[in-house]
Amino acid sequence: MRSARFWIILAVLFAANILISNLLTSAGQPPTVTISYNSFLDQVNAGNVTSVTSTGESITGVAKTAVKDSSGTSSTKFQTQRPAFATDDLETLLIGHKVVMNAKDPNASTPLWETLLFSFGPTILLVIGFLYLSRRAAAAGAGGILGSFGQSRARLYDAEKPSVTFADVAGIDEVKADLQEVVDFLREPQKYQRLGGTVPKGVLLIGAPGTGKTLLARAVAGEAKVPFFSIAASEFVEAIVGVGASRVRDLFSKARAAAPAIIFIDELDAIGRSRAAALRVGGNDEQEQTLNQILTEMDGFDSREGVIVLAATNRADVLDPALLRPGRFDRRVTVQPPDRRGRAEILRIHSRHVVLAPDVDLDQVASQTPGLVGADLRNLVNEAALGAARKGEAAVTMADFAEAIERTLLGTERKILLSDLDRERIAYHESGHALLGLLVPGADPVKKVTIIPRGQALGVTLQSPIDDRFNYGEDYLRARLVGALGGRAAEKIVYGVVTTGAENDLLQVTRIAQQMVVRWGMSPKVGPLNYGDSDGAAFQQRTYSEGTAQLIDEEVRRISEECLAEAERLLQEHRSQLDALTRALLKSDSLDEAEILEVTGLKAQTEQRVSVPPDGQRQQALRTGRT
Repeated sequence: MRSARFWIILAVLFAANILISNLLTSAGQPPTVTISYNSFLDQVNAGNVTSVTSTGESITGVAKTAVKDSSGTSSTKFQTQRPAFATDDLETLLIGHKVVMNAKDPNASTPLWETLLFSFGPTILLVIGFLYLSRRAAAAGAGGILGSFGQSRARLYDAEKPSVTFADVAGIDEVKADLQEVVDFLREPQKYQRLGGTVPKGVLLIGAPGTGKTLLARAVAGEAKVPFFSIAASEFVEAIVGVGASRVRDLFSKARAAAPAIIFIDELDAIGRSRAAALRVGGNDEQEQTLNQILTEMDGFDSREGVIVLAATNRADVLDPALLRPGRFDRRVTVQPPDRRGRAEILRIHSRHVVLAPDVDLDQVASQTPGLVGADLRNLVNEAALGAARKGEAAVTMADFAEAIERTLLGTERKILLSDLDRERIAYHESGHALLGLLVPGADPVKKVTIIPRGQALGVTLQSPIDDRFNYGEDYLRARLVGALGGRAAEKIVYGVVTTGAENDLLQVTRIAQQMVVRWGMSPKVGPLNYGDSDGAAFQQRTYSEGTAQLIDEEVRRISEECLAEAERLLQEHRSQLDALTRALLKSDSLDEAEILEVTGLKAQTEQRVSVPPDGQRQQALRTGRT
């Protein structure tokens, strides 16, 4: 702040000096007007010119009475330019009218002071500025000429007023239990030191985006009531080589001075990527220098100093092994997406300041949102509150939560005009998905089917798991494939041709079938082997032969074709129910679970308990791929 204030004051004084100088030098002086050479000769012949001064062919002069230029401005001071081709005897004319003549040398040398000012002035200013910044850097202890660039940009949270505690974290109780030991050590270090034990120097939080890693780190600091230095890993790296390492040194120095304290580095993979796998251009890499400095600092302090490093990443597979060895980040805590009970607890936390209607059942909302993490649930509560406010309601109702779930999972409703033929194709496509969801054993229950365009889809079939499970059988995976191919199969049965509407469905089928063959050993020909990429290298070298690659492709195609044939067989056998469901969709645009069961006359599958789809989808929403 002082530096900025100094330069602002200096600039204001400099501008004021120029302004005052111009006002003083121009005060009382009439302006100079430019006139043509003809007008100048006329003024001389009229006896109106008292004196002239020439500099080469340029002439300035003073008139007895004011003269006007072409714009109408008048003044007793004027200037003009004598043409090079003029042949008049100007000297005789001026002498005849008793005009005082003066002359200036057009090639006069520049004064010595002016030459020195323009030659050395900028250099002197740069040197003064450089010395000023260097002295400030030395006074701040920031490492020489790097100045403020070398200072850590970590944000320090007030330990006396913690904004987050473990009471604000829900759904991940096992993770809180692991971190409770860190809190106890920061509160009572002698309890552990008495028996010679040491607390880990570093704790690495691993989990998908939005699972609450940063929230957990802040909760640890809030519970322990110690200074909390938070910084993103990308803030260490600058274009200037050496700045990242300097910032690491400064951060650890500040933490030691404030001990007991916590250092939190978010998105550690930004600087902690494996040095063996990364592609290096040149020998002096800023990221590698920063990583080396972190390794050195974590080796250089004793856990008894009361400084603990917390870090978060969702790409633990790409981290350098030196970071993960004992003595650095020697404890790894995995933050998983919450189960149904955990989701309900998270919803209660985020709805503490939301006015809820009596009909709101957060446990039911949690059961309808498998796979959603803390950040998603917070957004869901906010969307429900905004929707209720738009409608002018006094409280958030269960209907608002249902609309928020549809908006979050399926996208915003689009108002586009579709032809009757397109609506019918989309209705058959979505009816194929929905009907197979009821017919295939082990499939997720169908909660809703609609032909109202949402997001990038022209129609959506929503299948929601009943409960959470983290192990998937081959029968469930094949049920997923059969259901995903139901739209394409329905179009082929009814119209004899397929359309582009199954683009997203085929993407899901390809992903699941490949994982069944490559990762989960569900192909008899390929065998119980795992050929998936697991080390996160930038350039993965294939570990199997061309023959194996061809066999994998053949097995992926075989599985998908078998599932497509099964989808076509089931829809052929239940063609009347497919047509009935399509007619109901064309009439109502959307059908919920009860309406689907009533139209088809089938029973819901209530015994199968499944969970989040294993291909990374948060919710199984089969949709047409038309946009």
